[in-house]
Amino acid sequence: MTSTPVHLTGRIAAVLRALSGFQDRGASTSQLARASGLARPTTHRLLVALADEGYVDRDQATGRWFLGPELYLLGEVAAQRYDVTRHARASVHRLAAATGESAFFSARRGDETVCLLREDGDFPIRSFVLYEGARFPLGVVSAGLVILALLPDREIDDYLARTDLTVHWGPQHGADALRERIALTRQHGYAVNPGLVVEGSWGMAAAVFSSGGTPAWALTLTGVESRFREHRRRELGALLLKEAHALTGTLRRR
Repeated sequence: MTSTPVHLTGRIAAVLRALSGFQDRGASTSQLARASGLARPTTHRLLVALADEGYVDRDQATGRWFLGPELYLLGEVAAQRYDVTRHARASVHRLAAATGESAFFSARRGDETVCLLREDGDFPIRSFVLYEGARFPLGVVSAGLVILALLPDREIDDYLARTDLTVHWGPQHGADALRERIALTRQHGYAVNPGLVVEGSWGMAAAVFSSGGTPAWALTLTGVESRFREHRRRELGALLLKEAHALTGTLRRR
C-alpha cells in the first residue's frame, strides 16, 4: 500500500474513519459504504485489501467488519507523541463528579470533532449522543460548535462556504443559524447545544487550546433538558471554563 495514489488513500481513510464510528459493534459492508460515501463494491475491495494487511478484521460468523490488530499496534506507538487523554482524564472526572452529568473530552480532526473520553456522573438519566469514537462535523454538538466559534473569522467563513450541514443535520444547522450560535458562544465563552441533535438532549462545551493558541480540543457536559435551565447553565459554564483553562495550561507545559 506504500504506492497508493492520493485519491485511493483518501478512500481508505474514509473507510477506516467510518468503521471507527461503529466502535466494538462492527459494521457491514453496506453500512460502511453509506457512512463513507463510497460505492459498495469499492468499499468491499478496500476492506479486503485492508484485512490482508491486518488493518481491519472480519467476523466470519456475522460478516461484520472491525478495526484490526495492526491499527492497535500503530496506535500504541502514535500515542507516545499524540495522546493527551491521560492529561484530560482528571478534568473529565471532576466535571462528572461535580455535576452528576456525563462529561467528555473531544479533539478536533480537520473538519470534525472526535470524542476521546467519556465519564458518566451519578444522575441516573443520561444522554447517549456522544460516546468514545463518535465523530461530528464542526458546528454540530457543543464541542464542534465551541471549536468552530473560536476559530479566526476567515476560517469560519471558508468552512461555512464549503459545508452544508443542513443535508444531514436539518435547517437548524444552516449558515445563518450557526452564525447566531457562534456569536453567542463568543459572548459567553462556552457553547450550548439546546437539543438540536436529539430533542431533549442538551450539551455545553468549552474549548481547550493548543500551544499555538488555536482551539484544538473541547470539554463537554451533556444531559437532559431539565438539568440545563438558564440559572444552572451559568454554573456549568463556569465549571467548564475553569477546567478548560486548567487543562490548556497543563497541555502547554507538556
